[in-house]
Order: sequence, then structure tokens, then C-alpha cells
Amino acid sequence: MHISGVTRNRLLATAVLSFVFLPSAPRAHAVSKEIVELQTQVQQLLDQVQRLQSTLDTKMGVLQHLAEQTADEANQMTTAVNALQQKLNSQNDGTGGKLDTISGQVQSLNDSVDELKARIAKLDKTMQDLQTQLQNTQAPPAQTPPGTMPGAGAMPGTPATSGAAPDTPGAPGAQQAPPLQETLQAGVRDYDAGRYDVAQGEFQDVVHYYPLDDLAGTAQFYLGEIAYQQKSYATAIGAYNNVLEGFSGNAKAPAAQLHKGYALLAEDKRNEGIHELRSLIQRHPQTPEARAARSKLNGMGVK
Repeated sequence: MHISGVTRNRLLATAVLSFVFLPSAPRAHAVSKEIVELQTQVQQLLDQVQRLQSTLDTKMGVLQHLAEQTADEANQMTTAVNALQQKLNSQNDGTGGKLDTISGQVQSLNDSVDELKARIAKLDKTMQDLQTQLQNTQAPPAQTPPGTMPGAGAMPGTPATSGAAPDTPGAPGAQQAPPLQETLQAGVRDYDAGRYDVAQGEFQDVVHYYPLDDLAGTAQFYLGEIAYQQKSYATAIGAYNNVLEGFSGNAKAPAAQLHKGYALLAEDKRNEGIHELRSLIQRHPQTPEARAARSKLNGMGVK
């Protein structure tokens, strides 16, 4: 019984072990086969990834090369555009400067022609006035009374006596012209002292008796200054025009043009005043009056 029990136990253990160990071999074999297949698939995936990576690297290299080419071309295009823009700007600046210069020259030429015309007209009027004065001052020829023979020793056809002496008071043209320099200096002194009425009369005498002398232009300037001080801007502009048109070479011409511009601005004639100040700067660029005109235009916000 003991032996049979031991045998029985051994048989039972063997059966259990057989049951436990016999199925494990096929399972191990199945697991090993799945692992091999899985490794094969993983290897295939790795190969595909490597091929994909290689393809991506190749394409990225091509794209990078194209990007570099595009960047180079863009830089070249930018450089070319900048160079062209600079060239156009230079040409525009040069053209603008030339146009401004030509415009200034044409304007100066037009102004000179206008001044010449005005001066010719003024000279013509002055000549007519002088002719009229000469005709008025000429004494009529003396006539021999009827039945009277020429005086003894007189040449035939020669009057014995003149009708009136040239310097006889009351005769036409007997009034003498005042001295030029003294009259002008007296007018300047009276102007500086504020005696405008007296100064105006003295300057008018200079203009009346010496219309062709350059000092008449100076007198015209002071007549304009008197009118400007009295805020009679239209009268002042007329006097300044007389200086600019009839005495353009006078030393007071720049000041006359500057104050003409001021008078136009005072009359709310902005465009005309700006034009006059700009014309002054073009004609007399290095004068104190031109600097004053620039300062006035800058203060008005005008170039």
C-alpha cells in the first residue's frame, strides 16, 4: 500500500508536471515567432523611416538651395531697385534744381523787361514834361510896332529890345530849382525827426526838379517810407514801384522791394507779397534785405 501510494503520488506528480510543462513548449515557440515577425516589421519600419529621412534630407537640401538662390536674387533685385531709385532721385533733384534755376532766370528776365518798359515809359513822359516846360519858358519873340524902324546899329531882322528878361520875377520859368544834395539831406533829417509833412515836400521837390537824377530814386524811396509809416500802403507801393521801375540800380532798390512786400502783406495780398519777397531773394541774394525776406517767409511757414 505504501509502495502503491508512493507510486500513485509519483504518477500524479508526473501527470501534473506533464500538464504544466508539455503545453509550454508550443507557447514559447509561438511567442518567439511573433517576436521575430515583430522585429521584422520594426526593421522594415526602420528601413522605411531611413528611406523617408533620406528623401526628406534630399528635398530639404534642394529647397534650401532654392531658398538661397531666391534670397540672392531678391538681394540683387533690392540692390538694383535701390540704385535705380537713387539715380531717379538724383535726376529728379538735378531736374528740379535746373527748373528752379531756369524759372528764376526767366522770372528775372521778365522783371527786367518790365522794368525796362516802365523806365522807357517814364523817360518818355519825362521828355514830354521837359518839352512842355521848355515851350512854356520860351519867351515870345518881340515884335516891332507898326511904322517903327529898327534901332540904330541894329542888324536887320534883329529885335531892338526883348519883351522881358529871363530872370524877371513873374516871368514863366523864373523859379529856380533848389540845390539837390542839400534838399535831399534836409528831407532825410526831417524824416528821421518825424516831421513827415516837411520831409515829404522836400522829397517831392527833388523828384520834381531832378527827375532823371539817381537821387530822385532815393527821394521816391523816402516818399514810400512816409506813406508806409502813415499806413497808406497803396501810396507806399506806388512810390516803391517808382524806385524799382525807374531806378533799379539805386542803392535803395532792395529796401524798396522788401518794404513793398511788407506793404502787400499788410494789405492781405499774401501771394503777391510772397512773390515780391522771393523775387528780392533772387535778385539780391547776399543783401541784408534778402536775409530779412528769408526770415519773414520762414516765419510765415513758406519756403
